[in-house]
Amino acid sequence: MKKKVLSTLLAASMMIGLCACGGGDASGTSAGGSSEGSEEAASSADGSYDQVTYAYSTFNNIPTEETLDTIEEEINKITREKINAEITLKPIGIADYSSSVSLALQAGEKIDVFESLGDFNNCVATGMAADITSLIDSCAAETKELVGEQWLNACTKEGVIYGIPTLKPIALTPMLVYRADIAEELGLDMSKVNTVEDVTAVLSAVKEAYPDMTPMAPVETGNLGLNRSYGDIDYLSDDYNTPVGVLLDGEMTVVDLYSSDIFAERCKLAREWYNQGLVMKDAATTTSMAAELMSSGNYFCFSASYSYPEEDTAAALEAQSGGYELGAKMLDDAYLSTAEVNAISWMVASNSEVPEAALKFLNLTYTDEDIVNLLIYGIKDRDYVLDAEGYMSYPEGQDATTVPYTAQLSCGTLGNYFIMYPMVGTSKDSLDWELEQNQKADVSPAMGFSFDSAAFKTQYTAVTNVIKQYLPGLMCGSVDPETEIPKFVADLNAAGYQDIIAAKQEQLDAWNAAK
Repeated sequence: MKKKVLSTLLAASMMIGLCACGGGDASGTSAGGSSEGSEEAASSADGSYDQVTYAYSTFNNIPTEETLDTIEEEINKITREKINAEITLKPIGIADYSSSVSLALQAGEKIDVFESLGDFNNCVATGMAADITSLIDSCAAETKELVGEQWLNACTKEGVIYGIPTLKPIALTPMLVYRADIAEELGLDMSKVNTVEDVTAVLSAVKEAYPDMTPMAPVETGNLGLNRSYGDIDYLSDDYNTPVGVLLDGEMTVVDLYSSDIFAERCKLAREWYNQGLVMKDAATTTSMAAELMSSGNYFCFSASYSYPEEDTAAALEAQSGGYELGAKMLDDAYLSTAEVNAISWMVASNSEVPEAALKFLNLTYTDEDIVNLLIYGIKDRDYVLDAEGYMSYPEGQDATTVPYTAQLSCGTLGNYFIMYPMVGTSKDSLDWELEQNQKADVSPAMGFSFDSAAFKTQYTAVTNVIKQYLPGLMCGSVDPETEIPKFVADLNAAGYQDIIAAKQEQLDAWNAAK
């Protein structure tokens, strides 16, 4: 069985980042508060335990209450002893997760632990997240050490720690995903394709050999993937699809991306591809996604960003390709900024009556192999099986849609990915590559900075509308950048664009001075 994937940007922004399930050996197993577990269990001889509600997003089917009870009981056998707590699981479908959690907390419903799911700043600004600064050393010291100070800084505002980022392959690398059968047939040397500029010759060769085929598909509406090839860019808390003021090439000066040379170059390249018939003509407006288009057999490739090795990425995507063999080739290096790290961060609810127990359970999701795999895969031999080498698969004759419980597609969104069981068809060796990518990726000098946009909601609304009007056509080549970019920039400025850029620079300078 090949590695399953999530097409996400992380889930909240682009839906193209892999959240493929896997895990390594149990190197981080069973830490989480165990030193005081026996004492706490003894103190609970009367059967009184802290009650913790854990709200997590799922891309799989919501299990029945009866099934969920069985998972909770297996988890509670561990947590009663280790942290003197019982856990109530609250799985919520991904489409409804953010709004459901927000409304539940506003209504005073019991949720003790939740995930930011791409909206860290809003969770802090609206008071949903508790200050865990004074608790983390006593309740989640192992997780603090595993995650590291640099990543923890991404979940910190004004010296206050509000969350813990998911520990997973997070360094996204731009890649070209292509039909391996056609590349082999045409003798294309994909090892020489190392930048987006190198892609042109490949697309041209495919078009010449297959004049009725469209060489490149958009990864999503209005996006050929070129916006993942600006180089070292920090979006400073913005959605990468609609950035407003960015840092480029490791500098600490906030710049207007749309007036930059790199933006003009990417728009020019898109225009060339469009005029030569190398890309989908209605890429700026289509509602079809890359997987659907590739499975039709009428397209050769698409470009997106992933955090897994080339071979694993291709293998994972083949299940969605209509049976075509795929390959993947990196086009640039990974780059980390605050938004990549805190996109999916775990928080203790500010109104939780058991914040210590909530944080201790969070700690277990990063350090206890049994807890993590119960949350992701369910109960062994009922919901999944393990082979002799420790690889997970579904019981014979069953899959993710038929087993009583699985949250397998959420594996990249909770706790510690590296202690989850790897799936059959994946390689444990890939974990070394993924860890190395996290560690060696270039890091923005503004790592840890988050822009407070609360005073600029009016400008953001106006500017975002302008971006949505112009950007798809420019980035898909359907309009002439020579004439449209000047109009674009003028309309942005009229909408209050420069006000946001100036505010970002002011806040960034203050943050940097206070470091």
